[in-house]
Parts: sequence; C-alpha cells; structure tokens
Amino acid sequence: MPELPEVEVVRRGLQDHVVGRTIERAEFYSARVARRHHPGAHHHAEQLADNRVAEARRRGKYLWMVLQTPDGFHQGLITHLGMSGQLLVEAVDAPDEKHLHARFTFDDDGPELRFVDQRTFGGMALSDLDEAGVPEAIEHIAPDPLEAAFDQKAVVAAMKKRHSAVKRALLDQDLVSGIGNIYADEALWRACVHGERLCSALSKPVLGSILDHAREVMLEALGQGGTSFDALYVNVNGASGYFDRSLNAYGQEGRPCRRCGTPIRRESFMNRSSYSCPRCQPRPRVARLATR
Repeated sequence: MPELPEVEVVRRGLQDHVVGRTIERAEFYSARVARRHHPGAHHHAEQLADNRVAEARRRGKYLWMVLQTPDGFHQGLITHLGMSGQLLVEAVDAPDEKHLHARFTFDDDGPELRFVDQRTFGGMALSDLDEAGVPEAIEHIAPDPLEAAFDQKAVVAAMKKRHSAVKRALLDQDLVSGIGNIYADEALWRACVHGERLCSALSKPVLGSILDHAREVMLEALGQGGTSFDALYVNVNGASGYFDRSLNAYGQEGRPCRRCGTPIRRESFMNRSSYSCPRCQPRPRVARLATR
C-alpha cells in the first residue's frame, strides 16, 4: 500500500498538472470507486462538473483536491489509493487502461486525469471541509510527521502512556498518520529498536528519536520518488520510485545488515511481515512467571 512519501509524490503531480483547471466532466465506470459517496456514482459525477481545482492537499495516506464550486463554495474530493490505485495524467487520445475506473476531463482541452485501480480497494468521495481545510470525513486521522500541525511532543507523551508494541503505535493512524509497514521498519532499524518493545518501556528521548528517523527516512524516500516494488505504484506520469534500493530492513530478509553484517530476519507482526536486525534490534525479553 502506498505510504506517505508515495502519496505526497502523487499530490505534487496533481499540484503541477491539475490545480487551477476546471473540471468539465467527471465519469465513473465502477460503483465501487464511488462507494464512499452514498448517493451513488452518477450523483458523484454530477457534483464535480464545473468545479475548479483550487489546491491539492494530503494528510498521511489520504490526499484530496480542494474544489471550488461555481458559487464559490469549497469542498474536498478525497482519494485513497488503497493497495493499487493510480492517478494518471494522460493525453485525451491515450488508450484507456484496463482497470480504468474514473475519468476527469477539463475545459481547457488539456490532458485528462484518470483513476486506475487493479484491486479496487481505493476510492473517491466528496466531503465538506473543516476550518483547517481538512475534509470532515478524515478529521479523525492524526497529523503526519511532515505537517506543520504535527506535535511531536504530544505524540511522544501519548506513546509513552501505551502498554503496547512501539510498531503498533507507529501504525496507528489516529496517533500519527502516514507511517506504514515499510517506513516503520526502516525507522526502527535506524533507531536500533525492535518493533515489539513496549512504548511504556522506552524513554521519551528514544520515542522521539524513532519519530525523527521516521521523518528522515520518509523525506529521503520522497526525494527518490517513493518506494516501488511493482508496477502498481507510479506517479501521475507513470514513473516508478526507486527508494527500494535504499531500504536497510524492509524486504531484506537474509541479507547482511548494513550496520553490523548480521542477516536481516523476517517476523510476523499484526498479520504482516516485520524486518529487523537480530543483533542491532534484539527482541524484548519476556518476563518469567513467578513460581512458588
């Protein structure tokens, strides 16, 4: 699933190629892509016609286009890419993709915007905006480490109170958004902390260091266009990112740790895989039960 850097790459593509243009027509070819818009796909399309794209914004793994209606009202068109969603800027006469689910044409006769999704876990929905310009439908999503609204001190304090695995906390989008499995493993590797260490057992400086590393690794990934393991994640021009070449832990099972040379291990965690160095990131000790 695309994480924060990949979604930010797509957002920047929308900023460059779509913002400032007016939607002439929206078409949805699958009810599933508009399933979060309860009146249905046809109503969804009607609501988007003649809207001007004023801005492209993102929080965590969610991105939205701020749309200005003809009467000056602002609303947010939220897009979640799911496992395989792609927003592509294509010439009007370009052949349709096999898994094309939505098309946006603009009144300037320039390139159109297409939503392509092989696995159909992604979707689009309209939402009113709160005072901060965040769609009300995702107000529960916490600010991410790249946002000005991110309060690291408060997040560290909240983590310190949790008697749960630190990786679980990093993946909790209600606590800190945008960090997924890839960048959680990378941040923990850099901090030399095993993901099953309890938040409450870690000091506040260590928790802050983990968040610092998460921010750093995501910025590095952003500079390389994100992480692509297959053709399902691409930017709006169809190009893949190449940060996968710089990963130190995630997906590196059996390869030597770049810090100490010990083979990276893979473990099961929350129905997914976790990768870490056995030497640099020792597992937490299990407390022995008292015996009589």
